Amino acid sequence: MIAVLAGGVGAARFLTGLTKLVPQQDLTVITNTGDDIELFGLHISPDIDIVAYTLAGIVDEDKGWGIRGDTFRCLGMLGKYGQDTWFNLGDQDLATHIYRTNRLKQGVTLTQVTSEICSSLGLKIKLLPMTDNKFETYIKTGNGTIHFEEYFVKRQFRDEVLGVEFFGAEKAKPAPGVLDALLEAEAVVVCPSNPIVSIGTILAVEGVRDALKQTKARVVGVSPIVGGFPIKGPADKLMRGLGFEVSAFSVAKLYSEFLDAFVIDSVDAGEESQIEQLGIDVTVAPTVMKSLEDKVALAKTTLNA
Repeated sequence: MIAVLAGGVGAARFLTGLTKLVPQQDLTVITNTGDDIELFGLHISPDIDIVAYTLAGIVDEDKGWGIRGDTFRCLGMLGKYGQDTWFNLGDQDLATHIYRTNRLKQGVTLTQVTSEICSSLGLKIKLLPMTDNKFETYIKTGNGTIHFEEYFVKRQFRDEVLGVEFFGAEKAKPAPGVLDALLEAEAVVVCPSNPIVSIGTILAVEGVRDALKQTKARVVGVSPIVGGFPIKGPADKLMRGLGFEVSAFSVAKLYSEFLDAFVIDSVDAGEESQIEQLGIDVTVAPTVMKSLEDKVALAKTTLNA
């Protein structure tokens, strides 16, 4: 069994390649829930849904999120009622959030309802939220502290980052199966996801970092930084705002206490020896995933590492 730490779009793309090489039932994906947010009374889990939709083959590949061919008539009507509609929720996508919210109100856990959603979408993968507890990521800016999704989607990550806060982290317990997946895995993969607000949130959950240090499995990461920039999203602004250099080396250093191997892009080959000085084996290979062939090749490179 392979355990995977995952964020949203980058992780979903990587997992598309990985599932071509490894049967879904042999994968346990531990997913960031720090992006979770309540809008219109609905519990939305963006990263869980991006991974589920992608592996189910229904994601809008151009956007990287949402459901292909979805319409936004409900959102348009909410706008007519004067509601703030900055977070794009398609009509079919809303069905997922309505189902999740109803099930949570009925007393099931986020882990349980995630399993139900995956089963309904025909997935065999074990997709776990990092925690069943409320956990939200907030970004400190010059205009105040705002939810990550507001910073990312509404504000289009224009604000200077002054800090990051994980609300609920001190009480967050790992979801059932999370620690066992890490401790019993044959290999652990850290996806090319935002190291601060995707992987960093998972690491903030009690016991996760210790499990990664204790596991007998080889822990392999894939750099989300290529040539000093993230492929997608605000990782560079977040890293810089927290005082970190924006580089593959900097990500490797953040993970150094548990990482055995790291895959970096060919353009960052000059950082190989620097990363190796951290005691981490380095594989240099193309990491930008534009096609299915790219995704499969990166997954194969990671498995070989």
